[in-house]
Amino acid sequence: MSTIGAGFSMSLDGFIAGPNDDVTHVFAWMFMGETDVKAEIGDHELDLKLTQESVEEREVMVNTLGAIISGRRLFDMTHGWGGKHPANVPIVLLTHRESPDWIQPEWGFEVAHTLEDAIAKAKQLAGGKSIGVAGADVAQQCLKAGVMDEIGIDLVPVLLGEGIPFFKHLGIEPIHFEITGVTPTPHVTHLRYRVKR
Repeated sequence: MSTIGAGFSMSLDGFIAGPNDDVTHVFAWMFMGETDVKAEIGDHELDLKLTQESVEEREVMVNTLGAIISGRRLFDMTHGWGGKHPANVPIVLLTHRESPDWIQPEWGFEVAHTLEDAIAKAKQLAGGKSIGVAGADVAQQCLKAGVMDEIGIDLVPVLLGEGIPFFKHLGIEPIHFEITGVTPTPHVTHLRYRVKR
């Protein structure tokens, strides 16, 4: 049975991007390690440099992830990852608008107009593997709906002051988590949590 989780690089003050959607500071740790790792976005290769601890964290994610639900804002910002997300799994685009006209048919994205439909489609595509949630808004919707199972935070030692917060206006009762993993590195601390039911 697929679990639903969200994972973000985040500043100490809770932002997953700075002003103007700048991710330079929260993604810097991906280029500060000693191990070369190649990732693909669309037709382009991305040369990462990760610590061995971060390589192991990434391998767990890559091996267990089966599909991603993306919000429209992030999808548009990344231009649909050029048709291929770095995790190389199917994408379900959750949007209340018409699909972007620049999506290429060969990209194979699914489109859903409700969270319930997006989850159903992602479960079919994931084949029992986990479902990742991309975009703060969709992650917040999942938390509000009580369908989020896990959260991963790659905590970066920087204060941004403003930007896009991971958690905002949830307007719900407190949600309690169980700590399932803490992996420190010189540039980022990988934190893993499971929602307590």
